[in-house]
Amino acid sequence: MTDHLLSLMTFFPILGMVLLLFIPRDNHGLLKSFTLVVTVITFLISLPLAFDDVFKTSAAFHYTEFARWISVGDFFQMNYNVGVDGISLWLVLLTTFIMPITVLSTWKAVDKNVKGFMALMLLLETAMLGAFISLDLFLFYIFWELMLIPMYFMIGIWGGKNRIYAAVKFFIFTAVGSLLMLVAIIYVYYFSLQSGVAFENGFSILHFYRLDIPVDLQIWLFLAFAFSFAIKVPMFPVHTWLPDAHTEAPTAGSVILAAILLKMGTYGYLRFAMPLFPDATLKFIPFLSVLAVIGIIYGALVAMMQDDVKKLVAYSSVSHLGFVMLGLFALNLQGLSGGMIQMINHGISTGALFLIVGFIYERRHTRLIADFGGLAKQMPIFATIFMIVTFSSIGLPGTNGFVGEFLILLGAFESDLRWFAVIATTGVIFAAVYMLWMFQRVMFGEVKNPANENIKDLNAREIALMMPLLLFVFWIGLYPNTFFEKMNPALENMIDQIKNNQVAQVEIVQTAAHTDALLK
Repeated sequence: MTDHLLSLMTFFPILGMVLLLFIPRDNHGLLKSFTLVVTVITFLISLPLAFDDVFKTSAAFHYTEFARWISVGDFFQMNYNVGVDGISLWLVLLTTFIMPITVLSTWKAVDKNVKGFMALMLLLETAMLGAFISLDLFLFYIFWELMLIPMYFMIGIWGGKNRIYAAVKFFIFTAVGSLLMLVAIIYVYYFSLQSGVAFENGFSILHFYRLDIPVDLQIWLFLAFAFSFAIKVPMFPVHTWLPDAHTEAPTAGSVILAAILLKMGTYGYLRFAMPLFPDATLKFIPFLSVLAVIGIIYGALVAMMQDDVKKLVAYSSVSHLGFVMLGLFALNLQGLSGGMIQMINHGISTGALFLIVGFIYERRHTRLIADFGGLAKQMPIFATIFMIVTFSSIGLPGTNGFVGEFLILLGAFESDLRWFAVIATTGVIFAAVYMLWMFQRVMFGEVKNPANENIKDLNAREIALMMPLLLFVFWIGLYPNTFFEKMNPALENMIDQIKNNQVAQVEIVQTAAHTDALLK
């Protein structure tokens, strides 16, 4: 089982989706319960990764699997090549952790075509996991594109009033960026063949890392990858699809989008764009850092002006992910560690915020801040949980948000991005303003509608799905070393790989040599 753990984890949801087809479509309770069981089992399958100490001492990829897949003549070779290292480890576990929570959140929220919704949830989980574990660029691209389909239908069928507009906009933005990346992937593969890299290696990133690509060519290839990933993050100014998609998506879709799908963009920079094209990365860091800082300030200011709670949380994602990108571009251990942990933090905190918005929407069928007020008196449990998540989002010391933002700003300040860090600090202040102002109006403001006086507090199911998220808010906030010690070796290796352009690092060569041995 250990030899094929990643494949079992990745494709188990697909097996669940097939079995789901045999359940009667009008048995909503059984459909949701079965999907919940499948996602919980998938999480349990992934747990050995969390307890394996090999990531503490090694930057290599582990749990690797390799098999030849598609061959066309002497030109095209694609392999099933997967593995995890300290960079992808926690993103894989975040995915398997979040999915049962999102399924549990659909119990009352989804009552139309439940069978189709649950099938799309399971398909989406497989696509996300596959993208995080792919070590073959073409295989990654397949999973990357596969993610679009379930999310497009989830927004377009189960979304709000403007769901068609939001779904089409989401699809067009992401698809355009993906096509540019596909062209770049094909060109890198062609260059590798011309450079004498073994045809059998296919699209292996472990071998692409060792290519000596001219700087001029690196620039164009980097731009293609960077543009595609910037849309997914999303970075300013290609962020405009996000507020619409978040606002119109059902609660479960918004949680998955915020917690996992947006991380595909930041992960793409870290895994592909930056190490594949190190010289171009160093040239573009000042420009991309400017965009990251603009995103931090712009996202916070626009969030401050929103009258819709869900839109406010959506724009906060633009600001928070700007911090992540600034940390990655610092190119030191503090910045990269902060950026990585902030990816996890954003998934937990913003995912929790979208769940909270879903709770009050189910009760009042409105998301306008002006329609609420005085909820703390009627919903004390909800108010307590909302307060903790709010503090996490603004980065209060002792919560997970503080750890990530502090390390990002420290890393940026210690690199060549010192003034960017100073300006970005204002984003922390703005976050406190818009989050606390929103919290005060919703929870302690004047009761403007009699319906708020009879609103019910959270039930056992809703409390149960929030508890794991609150656990990690304090776990990461109080003892983040659990997460840093397994990601830092891989991050240190990547820093050396980019800054010193030594792409034949020992750990990477060892993993690539293992792949060569499998080929032979």
